Amino acid sequence: MTNYQTIIFDLDGTLTDSQVGIINSLTYAFQQMGLPLPAKSLLKKFIGPPLSQSFQEFCGLSQSQSQEAIGYYRHYFADKGWKENQVLPGVSDLLSDLKTVGKTLLVASSKPEIFVKKILDYFGLSTYFTVIAGASLDDSRAQKSQVIAHALKSAVISDPKTCVMVGDRKHDVEGAKANGLPAIGLLLGFGSRKELEEAGALAIAKDFKALKKILLD
Repeated sequence: MTNYQTIIFDLDGTLTDSQVGIINSLTYAFQQMGLPLPAKSLLKKFIGPPLSQSFQEFCGLSQSQSQEAIGYYRHYFADKGWKENQVLPGVSDLLSDLKTVGKTLLVASSKPEIFVKKILDYFGLSTYFTVIAGASLDDSRAQKSQVIAHALKSAVISDPKTCVMVGDRKHDVEGAKANGLPAIGLLLGFGSRKELEEAGALAIAKDFKALKKILLD
C-alpha cells in the first residue's frame, strides 16, 4: 500500500464517540418541535451525514422544518452536547506515533467547524493536526466532499495521491473519492464493514492497531 504522507481523519466515530451528545441534541430538537421521537436505531443514522440531509431523508421533514430542527439541535449541542463525548481509547497514541514518523494530519468532519475545533481543544488533540476542517454554519459547506476539499485547500495540498482519508461511514469514503483520494474504513464507529466495502474503501481496519499497520506498512 502507498505510504501516504497526509492522513485526513473524520471526527465522530473515528476519533471520538459522540453518540450520547448527538442523540441528546436530536431528542431536544424533536421535543421542541412537538414531533414524535424516532427510535434510537434511526437516530444513530444521523451520526455522519449532514444534519439537513438526515432530517429530510430519515424523518421526512421539509427543508424549512429541517432548518428549524437544526436550530434547536445546535442550541442544545452548543450548550451541552459537544461535551457529551469521549475520545476513543488509543487515539492519542496513534496520532503521536504518526506525527513521530513525520505524517501530516488533518481533520475533516461534517460537524460545524466551530464545534470540531472546540471538541479537539477540549480533549487536548488539536496540536496533532495541521488543519481542522468542518462544515460551515450556513450550509454552504455541508457535504463531506466539500469539507475534504476545504481541508486540502487549507493545507495547500495539490496532489491528492499523497493523501488518504480515514473514517467510519460511507460518506467519508464517498467524499474522499470525489476528491480523488482513497479511503480507509474504521470499524470503531457507526458504519458496518458492508457499508464501507460497498462505498469502495481501499482497506478496512477493525481497530487502531490494525489502522496503524495499514498506514505505516
